[in-house]
Amino acid sequence: MDWLPVLIFGGLLTFATRLSFIALLGRFEAPVLVTRALRYVPPAVLSAIIFPELLLRDGAWVTPWANPRLIAGALAGLVAWRTRNVLLTIAVGLVVFWALGWAGM
Repeated sequence: MDWLPVLIFGGLLTFATRLSFIALLGRFEAPVLVTRALRYVPPAVLSAIIFPELLLRDGAWVTPWANPRLIAGALAGLVAWRTRNVLLTIAVGLVVFWALGWAGM
């Protein structure tokens, strides 16, 4: 199968869906219910990406006290909540994760 038409079609479809939001911006007023619901999309997507990485290893539940990812993620979450500083949050999470790995956890 020749992949060039598939890639071109996929690119055009992606471009068209993104352009539609830009072109309709200001011309179309979304209902209040939709606007309120869209506020929950970023936290839901972020949670769906992050929590499986923190709680599972190879598809199996990891006990919290033996899970360096969960401990580092919890501490990074605490730093994010208290400071609202993205770089500090990433740094704390990485340092804690590396330190726990170095300690043999």
